Amino acid sequence: MTTTLNESSLLIAERALAAADQLAIQSRTVAGTRVIDCGVHATGSDAAGLMLAEVAMAGRGRVWLEPAAAPHASFAAAWPDCPWPVVAVASDAPVAACLAAQYAGWKVESSGFFAMASGPIRAAIGREPLFDTIGCRERPAVAVGLLETAKLPPADVCRDLAAAAGVAADALLLLVARTASPAGTLQVIARSLETALHKLHDLHFDMARIQRGTGRAPLAPVAAGDLAAIGRTNDAILYGGIVTLEVRGDDKSLEHIGPQAVSRASPAYGEPFARVFAKAGGDFYAIDPALFAPAVVEFVNLDTGRRHSFGGVAPGIVAASFAPADAAAATVGR
Repeated sequence: MTTTLNESSLLIAERALAAADQLAIQSRTVAGTRVIDCGVHATGSDAAGLMLAEVAMAGRGRVWLEPAAAPHASFAAAWPDCPWPVVAVASDAPVAACLAAQYAGWKVESSGFFAMASGPIRAAIGREPLFDTIGCRERPAVAVGLLETAKLPPADVCRDLAAAAGVAADALLLLVARTASPAGTLQVIARSLETALHKLHDLHFDMARIQRGTGRAPLAPVAAGDLAAIGRTNDAILYGGIVTLEVRGDDKSLEHIGPQAVSRASPAYGEPFARVFAKAGGDFYAIDPALFAPAVVEFVNLDTGRRHSFGGVAPGIVAASFAPADAAAATVGR
């Protein structure tokens, strides 16, 4: 019997709890809801970030780290001298993994609390118009969500999320990490494949054509603050992310949509994301949505055998973004 997205995520999270000391994560209960701190008060770790990413994908994807000295051949061909480790992700069910679960499709706000929410709880709530296209709504007995935030969720947020998902408070599990933490940084950069799929969905590409997908992006150093971390994690994907999609169907449509599916299609392309974000007043929704795409997208047509590659990495922008604050400031000043 196939488990629901939420049930699959719960199994991964419970295995992580059994290794909480090794992952440097902590569990507590808030208003009856289990909350796993992976990078707010807890130190967290890269291993916790890998776990967060797999929970976010509801077990429908795999996430791993590749050392800088030995990246995958496809990544090395596009970026032969990348000096950072690479966050790699792959899925044989990318629409369910990335769009029904992993996509950070909405924000959670309460007095003094803000978080970007993702994970399969989205499929349990099912309010986003996206689900009208991809399906995947579910009514599970448990719900699992990720919150990208600098604070642990208060009681009212836990109660509201449980009610929205249609589960009891003790059937809700929330995993939390701030962006400026090892786990938070890694789990955001593990969204290269999701970023490509969401862009294609926005472009009205037929998602049923996508059979499998892989994505890779450089792992940014953990920043001192969340704003800097948001800049670095976005730059990793927008200027350094490389995604390969195995698809079916005709080649002409791929040639047409490919140039629109990469970040350089946006007029905002070319500046570090922190600068773009500042110009938008710190509002993601005020930024040109065309920018939110990987640097490189390659289609492999399983029906014709043809490959179509679009975009290119921008190592200089990534290097400036990943540099220590004083070095980055000196670069900007020249």
